Amino acid sequence: MMITSLRRRIPPARPPAARMRDARGGFTLVELLVVLVILGLVMGLAGPRVLGYLSSSRERTAKLQIESFASALDLFFLDNGRYPSTSEGLQALVQRPAAAESWGGPYLKQNTVPADPWGRPYEYRAPGKAGPYAIISLGPDGQRGSGSAIGRE
Repeated sequence: MMITSLRRRIPPARPPAARMRDARGGFTLVELLVVLVILGLVMGLAGPRVLGYLSSSRERTAKLQIESFASALDLFFLDNGRYPSTSEGLQALVQRPAAAESWGGPYLKQNTVPADPWGRPYEYRAPGKAGPYAIISLGPDGQRGSGSAIGRE
């Protein structure tokens, strides 16, 4: 018969630093600094590109909205034989003006005229400089004549 020992096996000794790390379960300051440096580099390289896409996408959105208004204005013209006056504005596309006898609207899907991508109303004039109407967004700076206006003159 064999005699077996009832002693438990003792795991091999580990250095004190490893035992303390396991007990705390956290990260060292050096590890955190390395992660922060990597995140800073990624944001420094990718951040300007993301902001560039954001500004160009707003300009594209404004152009698409203006084209949508142009289509709706053409439908208004077909129904009424005229474009809305400057005083009636783009609001004539969603609410019947008093002078529009054959109004077949609303000509926009929304019940209100949307603002431009920067939160300001579009400017509408009839007649425009080069056509029967003009629709303009003043762009990101909101200033007339600054070169950032987007629209159909």
